[in-house]
Amino acid sequence: MLSQLAQPAGGSDRVRRLSSNEATRETLSMGPTVVVPPKHLMAPSEASEIATAFETARHHVNAPTPPGTPPSPRETTVTDKYAFAFDIDGVLIRGGRPIPEAVEAMKMLNGENEYGIKVPYIFLTNGGGKTEEERCVQLSKQMEMEISPGQFICGHTPMREMAEKYGTVLVVGGEGEKCRLVAEGYGFKDVVTPGDIIKDNQDTTPFRKLTPEEYKNSRARNFAEVKIEAIFVFADSRDWASDQQIILDLLMSKGGYLGTRSATFDEGPPVYFSHNDVVWSAGHDLTRIGMGALRVSLEAMFKAVTGKDLKTTAFGKPQIGTFQFATRLLQQWRKESHGIDSPPDTVYFVGDTPESDIRGTNEYNEQSDNSWYSILVETGVYQKGSKPRFQPKATVENVLDAVKHGIEREYKKALRASMVQSGVLSECFDL
Repeated sequence: MLSQLAQPAGGSDRVRRLSSNEATRETLSMGPTVVVPPKHLMAPSEASEIATAFETARHHVNAPTPPGTPPSPRETTVTDKYAFAFDIDGVLIRGGRPIPEAVEAMKMLNGENEYGIKVPYIFLTNGGGKTEEERCVQLSKQMEMEISPGQFICGHTPMREMAEKYGTVLVVGGEGEKCRLVAEGYGFKDVVTPGDIIKDNQDTTPFRKLTPEEYKNSRARNFAEVKIEAIFVFADSRDWASDQQIILDLLMSKGGYLGTRSATFDEGPPVYFSHNDVVWSAGHDLTRIGMGALRVSLEAMFKAVTGKDLKTTAFGKPQIGTFQFATRLLQQWRKESHGIDSPPDTVYFVGDTPESDIRGTNEYNEQSDNSWYSILVETGVYQKGSKPRFQPKATVENVLDAVKHGIEREYKKALRASMVQSGVLSECFDL
């Protein structure tokens, strides 16, 4: 196995450096890891310091260390004043390939800029169906750069915190058994899939039959005796008709028991979606419908069948919980890297979807202690010339322009502060 150990700044944790060609679910679960393109394995790239520091910080967010004297931060060229947070699809990647300017944008953040500084960055994606570790390996290969799972926040990442609340849960979406494995990795104790339910009773979905592979992987059990306590849509459904049929059966059941019917239609389990994007940017020239569309469809069908409104819960952007988790991660990183127990003063969020990226950033900015600054790019869902429903602080052509905008804005802020301090400037000017 090709791997090395790295010492992160500000801590004693040892972080492994693992080749992206060798990384697997098992090896990535063995402790803090940075995924590295083979060409950088023996000689760390400029991205190594940031990736390593966030991997350590993330592990401390997930499993806080006991109180004690914190280690002294090491000398670093990474600024603590501001950070970037990026959506992935339509910002860095489109159709499985890097957007050309994205590679240059990452180089600029990792020190290839006129100011000679590095800028911390994380990734917030509504894309689901894979663990943060799998997303990390995928993006590392696509961008050919060092990245750690600690830099990733997926739409379903906050669902991890609900694992202790529920016993048996239905997990919907994604390819094969991937979402079951993600949920089990989050700590959910008993995870059921639509395939399990169809295997128990093939008449559940008249127009869908399991393939031999699906039948083999699905787990046999008697669902007349199983109480399903919650439904989690982890990723986009691959079969809307059958998945919605099963979800509706549970929503109209008595207490989550399949095969029963409630007289009031208010006894079913709660439904959680990992995000609420109605459309997203894929390889096609036009946007494609996403999980938010499934949510709208499910709510409409429940209303049509029962006459009642269905209340569902969504995570991901624009929900505040995702931004709160990102803030905790950034605060932990700053504490360990710079000895300051607060998040960076400004976080620049770069996204392509006004309804989730920009809306979420703007709404969170209204209540956060630090500043969240929204930047909209024209390489994804948003189309140049249209008027977005939710207005960003800045609109730029691509992610490289977004990074330049943020760095230059911070330089002007620092210059102004220096001038005010020295008495050269006494009046504020707008940035």
